[in-house]
Amino acid sequence: QKNSCILPEDLKNFYLMTDGFQMTWSVKTDDTPMPLGSMVINSVSKLCRLGGSSMYTLPNAPTLADLEDDTDEEGSRDKPEKPHFDSRSLIFELDPCNGNGKVCLVYKHAEPVVSSDTEIWFLDRALYWHFLTKTFTAYYRLLITHLGLPQWQYAFTSYGVSPQAKQWFNMYKPITINTALLSEEADSFVNKLDPNKVFKSKNKTPILKKKQLAQPAGSQKSMTSVKTSSLAGNSSRK
Repeated sequence: QKNSCILPEDLKNFYLMTDGFQMTWSVKTDDTPMPLGSMVINSVSKLCRLGGSSMYTLPNAPTLADLEDDTDEEGSRDKPEKPHFDSRSLIFELDPCNGNGKVCLVYKHAEPVVSSDTEIWFLDRALYWHFLTKTFTAYYRLLITHLGLPQWQYAFTSYGVSPQAKQWFNMYKPITINTALLSEEADSFVNKLDPNKVFKSKNKTPILKKKQLAQPAGSQKSMTSVKTSSLAGNSSRK
């Protein structure tokens, strides 16, 4: 009401369920927990608008709107039109990203009437805009998929994540950070699974084991000699 904006339906349903979201997780190094992942969605009270206030407390201090450059390229089919810091757009902070930038809910058309069409953009520390998703639901899925790893939003920029963040990606999300290499050399990341070999029938013909009394060769010869001698004795008697 303060900014004459209507929340998109999916974000409104999110705030009706919970007033913001924050989840952090840590890893143990030398038995000492170290904070690593952070997933944040600001509450309604912290859904602050960007661009309207001064960056400094000095008189006549510049605002973000003063940094607006009219010479920037407009959107195209491949690249959507970027948000504006002036009155043409309304920008609200969804995630402060631990100081690495800001994920913003952007109303791109605010004149003459605020349109309910919103997008999710990432504003880096150099104040460049990077498109993330069309809807809040899609962004929320990205947030969960990337586990809130440090600087994961920079994976959607042209210059990518920092070398330090890439190490964490290689440890917890290796396929996400190496998608280009994955498409070129799939054998290096994907294990080949041959169902014919894995589920190959292992039925073997049963081998019948007959119990035979193992007798020494010498004893067998003695038995045959006894039988022949007994047969000879019987014939002489007859």
